[in-house]
Amino acid sequence: MALVDELRRIALDSGLEEFGIAEAQVLERARRELFARKSAGLSDDMGFTYRNPERSTDPFAAVQGARSVIVAARSYQRPDPMVPSALSARVARYAWTDHYAPLRDGLRAVAKHLRAAGHRAVAYADDNTVVDREVAHRAGIGWFGKNANLLVPGRGSWFVLGCVITDAVLPPSPAPVEDGCGTCHRCIDGCPTGAIVAPGVIDARRCLAWLVQKPGIFPMEFREALGDRIYGCDDCQDVCPINRRSDPAPEGVAAPELVAWVPVLELLDLDDATILERHGRWYLHGRDPVWVRRNALVILGNTGDGQDAAVEVSLVRYLQHPNPVLRAHAVWAARRLGRDDLLPDTDSDPSVRAELMAP
Repeated sequence: MALVDELRRIALDSGLEEFGIAEAQVLERARRELFARKSAGLSDDMGFTYRNPERSTDPFAAVQGARSVIVAARSYQRPDPMVPSALSARVARYAWTDHYAPLRDGLRAVAKHLRAAGHRAVAYADDNTVVDREVAHRAGIGWFGKNANLLVPGRGSWFVLGCVITDAVLPPSPAPVEDGCGTCHRCIDGCPTGAIVAPGVIDARRCLAWLVQKPGIFPMEFREALGDRIYGCDDCQDVCPINRRSDPAPEGVAAPELVAWVPVLELLDLDDATILERHGRWYLHGRDPVWVRRNALVILGNTGDGQDAAVEVSLVRYLQHPNPVLRAHAVWAARRLGRDDLLPDTDSDPSVRAELMAP
């Protein structure tokens, strides 16, 4: 227990706010769910822990001889910034700044202390090594909400999670937290695309947080629902009563810079290098800014003014863009803004022609 107390102190001193320990075991429940949902197509083309469920549910595959898994959480709840008056795109709260860097620093400090005590210990965060939400539940940090997020009692789900897998034998935390959602189903009702198909079950094929990351043509049936979201979606968390009552993180862990809104026309005007410099923390498939531009064009169609001169310039530019994915979404945006007069009669690419012929 003296070692556990020391590890907890290191974690809290590093800005981590929740700390728990679970016995190292194969995560059988999570493994069954991953395989079942993958088989049902609910994971779509998503990789991450779905890529290899046997590995991501086996801490022994990460650290040979593992005996314990330490899990910690860092809050990303911050006061809502002022909504800009200019045409802007919304960023999900967890991506306003890099919360994973300080989380990793704290986890690595814990792992370093364990190694100094003669144990093997490796820190993991935001990768597909282990299903950290499952370990956090086992370690008594929170319960699974109906939106599939882990909810911390009294604090909600505004947390990033990470683990330290170690061969140290550490006493597990108390039993998992009981469900605190009760009969509430606001997250299910509040999902803009109906992606929460059962309590705790997300259909990635409908989830905006996944669709903004997925490469290819953005599904026609969900473009209006995307609204002004450029990266991520917080709706199922925003409506949660526990989250609405939670307080922002203490001032001592406030982020130095928050990017909650991105100017749409400016983003569409940036070159690749600048987009990667400013938003390279976001997951961009293949590190290609084309997917951010695609999302921005959908947002332009949802929130722009077709009679605005700057909007017209951007539409014309992308209707002539060499990338057919961007031309296709520019067609949709122009038509949505009542600018059919800007559209070409046809196009050499079948995806663009399909957009031109769409009703």
